[in-house]
Amino acid sequence: MWVNWISKALGDLARLHGFLAPVNPRAAASIVHKLTAAPKVLATQPRIGIALPEFAPRDVRRMVVGDYEMRYELTSEKAFILRLWHTREDR
Repeated sequence: MWVNWISKALGDLARLHGFLAPVNPRAAASIVHKLTAAPKVLATQPRIGIALPEFAPRDVRRMVVGDYEMRYELTSEKAFILRLWHTREDR
């Protein structure tokens, strides 16, 4: 299974880094590393996340990475990282 990041998810990653970096650059780098590494598990375990039935018939799922939520969509050959945010954000 291939993992692809869509532009909105990459924007979310940059936004999260930009929020943390002025206060704690090391923590910002660590979080970005964790968030970019987490989807690698989808190559072998694509259904690890919790299915979100409100997106049916699309197979959209959520995966929690530390204090962050990552949403992704599965197709027959790919996993698309859709969005991510801190769980304390009002989403």
